[in-house]
Amino acid sequence: MTPQQINLVQLSWKKVRPIADTAATLFYHRLFILDPKLQTLFKHDMHDQGRKLMNTITYAVNSLDNIASVVPAVEDLGRRHASYGVTDKDYDTVAQALLWTLQQGLGDAFTPETKQAWIETYTLLAQTMIKAANTVEA
Repeated sequence: MTPQQINLVQLSWKKVRPIADTAATLFYHRLFILDPKLQTLFKHDMHDQGRKLMNTITYAVNSLDNIASVVPAVEDLGRRHASYGVTDKDYDTVAQALLWTLQQGLGDAFTPETKQAWIETYTLLAQTMIKAANTVEA
């Protein structure tokens, strides 16, 4: 990721944070429309789950300047997701739901450059999670 992409992700996320509860609701609604079977993976209160999601994204976004510092936590998250039944292909569905949610929340501020920066960010984090998850399964 380039410094410009990191900046775009961090600036755009600052705009999403004030609507975090709404963004989380939009995200999960879209995720379950894209793949209804994923809803079975969530056993707890969805409002609490949304708060956890927003906090996790905030942590990752704030750590992009020093991505190595967040890799162990992202790997742990990937291993936990594997134990819940998340598959490699589910990460693609999550990406679609996340990008759609960002578009809804940011509107015109979700420029092609910002979208690409989010794709790069998500891909980096998802690949780290998948790699860690696959070491558990091996």
